Amino acid sequence: MFKNALKNKTPLIRVVKRGRDALPWQFGILVRAIAIISALIVSGIIIMMLSGKNPIEVYASMFDGVFGTPRRIWNTLQNTVILLCISLAVTPAFKMRFWNCGAEGQVLVGGLATVSVMMFLGDKLPLPLLLVIMLAASVLAGMIWALIPAVFKSIWNTNETLFTLMMNYVAIQLVAYFLKVFAKDGSGVLKPMPQFGLPVIGKYQFLLNIIIVAVVTVIVYIYLKYSKHGYEISVVGESENTAKYIGIGVKKVIIRTLAVSGAICGITGLLLVGGTDHTISTSTVGGQGFTAIMVSWLAKFNPIYMVLTSFLIVFLDRGAGQIATKFSIPSSISDIVTGIILLFIIGCEFFLTYKIVISKSGREEK
Repeated sequence: MFKNALKNKTPLIRVVKRGRDALPWQFGILVRAIAIISALIVSGIIIMMLSGKNPIEVYASMFDGVFGTPRRIWNTLQNTVILLCISLAVTPAFKMRFWNCGAEGQVLVGGLATVSVMMFLGDKLPLPLLLVIMLAASVLAGMIWALIPAVFKSIWNTNETLFTLMMNYVAIQLVAYFLKVFAKDGSGVLKPMPQFGLPVIGKYQFLLNIIIVAVVTVIVYIYLKYSKHGYEISVVGESENTAKYIGIGVKKVIIRTLAVSGAICGITGLLLVGGTDHTISTSTVGGQGFTAIMVSWLAKFNPIYMVLTSFLIVFLDRGAGQIATKFSIPSSISDIVTGIILLFIIGCEFFLTYKIVISKSGREEK
């Protein structure tokens, strides 16, 4: 009798995912706006306490660091599209519940393939053909690097999180090794090769990068939302058993999806090496492979929303850097401001997705 009573009891307070009672999208926008405003207020108080600076001047300097000059605007757009492209790469895998934490290494390997083509074929082929080979090499390299953990996962059910993380360190060491081989002076630093890079449209150095990532964004959105492959990714992400029951080959979907993710990472490597730096180093990606995971989660795996979340992360990062430079305050304070804003945004997303249910009687209602 006591056991039956326990079975009918429910916790006094529990968290339940919103289903049919999901909040209207207008209310969601309002909640996010309130969260950002609240974060700015809290950050302003902390700034005054730690540095004695006027919060309004600090926030104004953040905008100046992002939009102050045309050069800053273009750099912001460039950083946004690179982060967006990496986020698009990890999204198909994450939507399938394959925790691909190896985007950093996949982009690096794609960039390594790009710079290798630039070095050995740059002065031997016409530029159009060289660009085609650079694209093919970077995409193929990114795909191979992503397929290795995918094959191990699909056949031997290895832990994809640890596997992809370790692949990042292998990629970094590969780049370090080949830099010693490529740099004939033994410095380990490869000189830029802008003459073999992506063409510049007009006077805008990063315009081609922006156009390419915009096209990739639209393609990924259509792929995930309207294609058969996108439907299979969603089903596998919800339940592998359900996918098997309705005849979906789970192993095939895993391998195919990681091939897509790796290909987009390879394109990102091409854009970074061929369109931005014209060289490569172990810090070329700069940790954006991990930041992209947060961008994808904040956007709820929606490629269109990722445009906004990518810009938000870049805005906070560049703005925080401007604060530290202009006011000569420790970078830790600017990092605190960034962390508080992100904490408020993530917190509001939690309450928009879940609701807290308080049971009055402690028993399940019929």
